[in-house]
This record gives sequence, C-alpha cells and structure tokens, in this order.
Amino acid sequence: MRNTTTRGILERLKNGIVLGAEGYVFELERRGYIKAGPYVPEVVLDFPEAVKELHREFLRAGSEVMVALTYYAHREKLKDVGRENDLECMNRQAVRLANKVACEGDALVAGNICNTWAYDPHNAHATSRIVHAMYEEQLTWAVEEGIDFVIAETNDYLGEALIGLEVIKQLNLPAMVTLATVQQDKTRDGYDYVEACKILADHGADIVGLNCDRGPEIMLPIIEKIRAAVNCYVAAQPVPYKTNPLAPTFESLRLSNGEHAFPLALEPFLCNRFEMATFARKAQALGVNYIGICCGGAPHYVRAMAEALGRTVAASKYSPAIELHPMLGSDVDEKDKSFLTDWKG
Repeated sequence: MRNTTTRGILERLKNGIVLGAEGYVFELERRGYIKAGPYVPEVVLDFPEAVKELHREFLRAGSEVMVALTYYAHREKLKDVGRENDLECMNRQAVRLANKVACEGDALVAGNICNTWAYDPHNAHATSRIVHAMYEEQLTWAVEEGIDFVIAETNDYLGEALIGLEVIKQLNLPAMVTLATVQQDKTRDGYDYVEACKILADHGADIVGLNCDRGPEIMLPIIEKIRAAVNCYVAAQPVPYKTNPLAPTFESLRLSNGEHAFPLALEPFLCNRFEMATFARKAQALGVNYIGICCGGAPHYVRAMAEALGRTVAASKYSPAIELHPMLGSDVDEKDKSFLTDWKG
C-alpha cells in the first residue's frame, strides 16, 4: 500500500462525496501527446511532465483522486504501437507520476485497469486466464509503486469486470468497478446494467456504477436505478457530450453531414461548464457517492463541478468574475456603451 497520511477512499466516501476526474487520454491527445486511434499512453514515458501537469490541473480544480494513466497500458494495446517491451516501465512510471502530484495536495492515487479487447465470453475459459494475467501484472506493479485503490473501468462485459474485481480483491485493495454502456440496456454478455452492478456489488465491489460513453442526462436515469438496487457506493463518470435518446452514446453522435463525430469531431456536442455543474448537483441529489467525468473531461469542468458541490478549490481563485468584464460587467463606462449594441446583438 502507498505510504500516506491521507484518508482512504472508503473513509472519504463514508464522510461525503468524492470528486474524481478522468479524460486523460482525450485531453492529452488534444494537446498533441497521444495518438488518436490506438490511444496508448506513450506520453507517460515520452513526455512525463505533460502527464504531471494534467494531474496538477485536475488537483487544483478539485479532484481528490489522481488516476494513474495506465488505461490501455496493457500487452494487447502496446503491441499495436510496437512498445510491448515498455509494458512494465510504462505502468510503473504512470503510478510514480500520479504519486508525485498527489503529494502536492490531499489526494489519493488510483491504479487503473480497463477493457482489454482480449476477453471473449464464447471462449471464456481460455480468455479469462489471459485477462487475469494482464490485470495481475499491471496491478502488481501498481501496488509496488503505491496506490490507494483501483478503478476497473469501461467494462463492456460483466465477465471481464468480475475478473478485474477478483484480482483487485486478491491484492486486498478497495475496488471501484464501472461499466461502459455502449449497448442500449445490457452489457455485451447480456446482463442488464443494473443487474450487472448488483452482481458486482454482491461479489465484493466497494463502488459500482458507470463511466464513459453516455452524456450526463442519458447516464443519470440508469444511475438512479443502480443507486436503488445496491447498498454499496455508486459512481457516475459521464462524458461531457450532449448525447440524446436517439444517439445515447458519443460513439453514435453524427454531424450535420451524417458522418460520425466520434472520436475526432465531437466539439459541436460538448457540454458547457454550467451543464456539468448541473450534472454534479443532480448526481448528488440521487445519492451518488463518487462523482466524476470521463473522456472529454478537462479541468474547467472539474472546477465547476466542485463549486456546484459547495467546495472552494485552489483554482477557485481564478473562477469567472464577469461583473468585472469591461463590456459584460455591471459598470460599463459611458464612453464604451456604444459597443453594447454589437456585443449583445
């Protein structure tokens, strides 16, 4: 376990909401440090300062958890970019970077595992062994470097999520396990999302819920049902995109010309900071315990969510003060009032 004096994840959840922040891969791709397509976090080794800076920005914005950037840092994905020999180094370095920034504030460090693309429910016996080994090596390194708990996320299959949970519990760590919701109402191995979360809870997951794929308004109705079905803590980490009943996931969003917006043309569908603040308040009202954000997330969203939950964070020093704007503020100089027609249309 990580040597720290901070309160652990379960103690924090017992005493109130924990605010998390993800979206590292999408944000670092936008900044020019990760290649879209494979989405392998090579940045951990190639530009470690970029990773530390994003951790730091999330920390200042109010995130209580620094998530080690090991999403897709597993054997199957590293083969795609010819970096399978960097597997151990990449995983260890990601946890070290998260730890360095977590120590700058009262933050926890989460190890991270995700969907492997290796699991096949039709060949579960053989593929389960492969997935188990992949998770075990990643998390063994993470534990040696020092983590507080593990987030196993973006699980398409309940079967694969249960493998991740088994490995986490073998390592005696708190487990947060969240499902992807690409399909309409069931995991890819046929379990209703609410039922799947209940099964995970019954198998010992400390936190269950959903992450990625769906925007806030489309995710929350499922989260409400999950909250009613389980006794453990519940997590909700939507993408900050305006998905809708006809296009419930950001993978299904289409541009005006009919082309898919995912993954490189999603900007027209972005939520604004006020909408993400509203999500945080709605999630709080539903009894969600771990509130966060996933792909597309950025520090300004996290700050807005933190402030919506009644918190003042380091970045709040620079929160908007529109009343001081020369044209939109409350005291426009007489000589500047001629600009108002153009500014306000």
